[in-house]
Amino acid sequence: QVELVESGGGLVQAGASLRLSCLASGRSVTYRAMGWFRQAPGKERELVAGINWSGDTTRYADSVKGRFTISRDNAENTVYLQMNSLKPEDTAVYYCTVYSGPLLVSTPDYWGQGTQVTVSA
Repeated sequence: QVELVESGGGLVQAGASLRLSCLASGRSVTYRAMGWFRQAPGKERELVAGINWSGDTTRYADSVKGRFTISRDNAENTVYLQMNSLKPEDTAVYYCTVYSGPLLVSTPDYWGQGTQVTVSA
């Protein structure tokens, strides 16, 4: 079993930055891909960014490319999402996930409870 706890969300103005963190505990996640999804009211959950186990491969939604950066620290069992130039359309609950395998072709296996990000115009 893996427990994921997200932090770093909040209310900011458009153009601001936030850094989300996700701490994993329980079973080791060192050799698993990790990622961030988000879900806005009335919309489906969507992939924001993913990172493979070693950190050398990342994937981003087109809407966040150039603004968001995903990274991980395997020694700290933590994955981060640096969000810059935030827009009102980035408003959503952001969820951390651990994939079932080391690569991003595997499927999300565990989910955190989510952290709210609200961006005002």
